[in-house]
Amino acid sequence: MIESTTSNRELLRRRQENIPRGLSSAHPIFVQRAAGARLWDVEGKEYIDFAGGYGALNVGHNHPKVVQAVKEQLDQVTHTSFQVAMYEPYIRLAERLNEAAPGDFAKKTIFFTTGAEATENAVKIARAYTNRPAIISFTNGFHGRTLLAMTLTGRAHPYRQNFGPYASEIFYAPFPNSFQGISTEQAIHALNMMFDQQVPANRVAAFIIEPVQGEGGFNPAPPEFLQALRQVADRNGILLIDDEVQSGFGRTGKLFAIEHSGVAPDLICVAKSLAGGLPLSGVIGRAEIMDAPGPGGLGGTYAGNPLACAAGLAVLDIIEEENLLGQAVRLGERLRAVFEGWQVRFPQIGEVRGLGPMIAMEFVKEAGSKEPAPGLVHDIMDSALEKGLLLVKAGLYDNVIRVLTPVNIEDALLEKALAILDKVLTETLGR
Repeated sequence: MIESTTSNRELLRRRQENIPRGLSSAHPIFVQRAAGARLWDVEGKEYIDFAGGYGALNVGHNHPKVVQAVKEQLDQVTHTSFQVAMYEPYIRLAERLNEAAPGDFAKKTIFFTTGAEATENAVKIARAYTNRPAIISFTNGFHGRTLLAMTLTGRAHPYRQNFGPYASEIFYAPFPNSFQGISTEQAIHALNMMFDQQVPANRVAAFIIEPVQGEGGFNPAPPEFLQALRQVADRNGILLIDDEVQSGFGRTGKLFAIEHSGVAPDLICVAKSLAGGLPLSGVIGRAEIMDAPGPGGLGGTYAGNPLACAAGLAVLDIIEEENLLGQAVRLGERLRAVFEGWQVRFPQIGEVRGLGPMIAMEFVKEAGSKEPAPGLVHDIMDSALEKGLLLVKAGLYDNVIRVLTPVNIEDALLEKALAILDKVLTETLGR
C-alpha cells in the first residue's frame, strides 16, 4: 500500500519516478485543499491563485453552489452515457446555452469532456455541413493536444515535437498582432492570398479562431478583424468556429469574448469554466449546421457526464445571480490600471494587453526592444511562488505572464496579490 505524504519534496520524488516528463507542471507544489481564489499545499502554505486551473475556475475553487449541485446529482446518478440512457440535466444545460449564445437564430448544443474534443467535433460538424475538407486556423493559436487539435494549433513548440504526421487539409493564416506589426488589413490580405496560393475558398469548410488567444499570450483579435472575417466567411460559404474554451464564461466581461465584436459565429467551442472545474466541454451552433452529422457520428462515453452538467447549471446560476460579468468588468479595469502603471515603471514590460480581466504582460529584454525575455518571467514566477502567489506564463516564447484568477476574487485578496507582484517586479526588474 502506498502511503500519503505531507512533503512537496517527497511527492516530487514520487512524481519523477512514476509520471512521464512530458506532463509538465508550472510549480513544484502539491495542493491539498482550495477555496475561492486561495489554495493550500500539503505543507499548509497558502497561495493566492492567479492561474485558476488554466482558466477553468472563473467562479473560483469549490464554489458552494457548484459543490452542492454536484453532491445532489451524486446521490441520483453518476454515469449512464447519454448514448445509452439520457438524463434531464444535459437537456437543461443545452437549453440555457442555446439561449445565451450570440446569434438570433435557432441553436443546438452537444457536450463532450475536453476542450480538444470540442474543437475536433466542431471541425467534424463543419465538414459534414459544407462537404468541404479544409480548415483555416491562425498563427499562434491553441486548440488542444489531440492529433487534429494539435494540428490546428499554430505553434510548434512544445505541442508538436515529433508527434507527426499531422492531420491534413489544415492551413494557417496570420493573426493580427500590433506589437509584432501585423495589422488587421495585412492579416485579411494574407488570408485572401491564401485562397489564390494555398487552398481555394470553395474547399474551405471553416475558420477556427480564438477571440483572445490563450496559450498564445492573451492576444485579442481586433473587433474589425472578426467582423471582416465574418464577411469573408459569408462571401465564400465558409463557417466561422469560435474557440471560447479559455475566453468564455465571463473571463472577458462578456459571457463569450466574441460578443465584444458584435459577431455571431456559426459554431462555438466551450469548456474549462463551463463546469467550475469539472471536465465538461461542448459545441453550440446553428441548428441546421449541428444537425449535419448523422446519428452515431457524434458522442463520447463520458461526454456530458451528469455530475459535470449539474456543475454547469450551477455555474450559469452563479454568473447571473452574483453578477459575475459586472465583477469581471471591474476586475479588468483594476488590473489594467495597475499593469499599465507597472509598464511605465518597468521598461522590460513591452506590452500590456488583453480583454477585460483576461489580461497579460509581455516581457522584453530592455526598453524599446521586442526581444523576448523568458528568463525574466521564470524568475518572476519563482519569486512570486515563494511569496504566496501562483502565476502562469504564455506566449510563443514563454515571455508573457497572464492572469486567470477567479473573477469573483475578493477585493482585499486581489490587493494583497497585486502588492506581492509589485514587490516581485521591483526586486526582479530593479526599480
